[in-house]
Amino acid sequence: MKKMPRFAMILSGCGRADGSEIHETVTAMLAISDAGCTYDCYAPNIEQAVVINGLTSEKTSERRNVLVESARLARGDIKDISELDLSAYDAILLPGGLGAVTNWCDFAKAGIECRVENSISRVLEEAYKQKKVIGAMCIAPVIVAKVLGKYGITVTIGNDKTVAKSIEATGAHQQDTKVEDACVDVKNRIVTTPAYMLASNITEVNKGAKALIKAMLELVK
Repeated sequence: MKKMPRFAMILSGCGRADGSEIHETVTAMLAISDAGCTYDCYAPNIEQAVVINGLTSEKTSERRNVLVESARLARGDIKDISELDLSAYDAILLPGGLGAVTNWCDFAKAGIECRVENSISRVLEEAYKQKKVIGAMCIAPVIVAKVLGKYGITVTIGNDKTVAKSIEATGAHQQDTKVEDACVDVKNRIVTTPAYMLASNITEVNKGAKALIKAMLELVK
């Protein structure tokens, strides 16, 4: 029996405002499953940079853990990213959500001069060197560009000119892409899609997630 590709999905919490965007994460999970493939979830075992009230969008004084919050999306089936053995996987996937730019790095505050959390930069560097396919959604390509821009990679965040300028500053290239499509960097084995950087509803996010996973699987093959 042919071995189906395995994905390692990296999460940054749970929720649009301070973690992994739920629609993006779930549609990507579904696209992987529908393709007959499997995924495992991982997250850094660190404190969230900020906790946002999902109803009011206001900052709260609560303290939460990224791994614990990510477990909500993974239905409890998740491991500390320190346990991630990339040799067991064909691809890694980073959904968007503001946790990507607050918990994985401080881009939301520091811009492209941001510091990327050590475990995230390590996984991206190792995945690139091992020629794993790397996928990212929404704002998450910013982190990919920050770590891997030195290799001249191409990513998309849709068509946001301000964020695109930050991406270009890393040495990476930003390619304008429609919400339902994926930007495919064949040479560097990186696939990205705009998701809620452009999407107005979950249907559009779902179309982009399907395009993303389809393109990632083509590179794996």
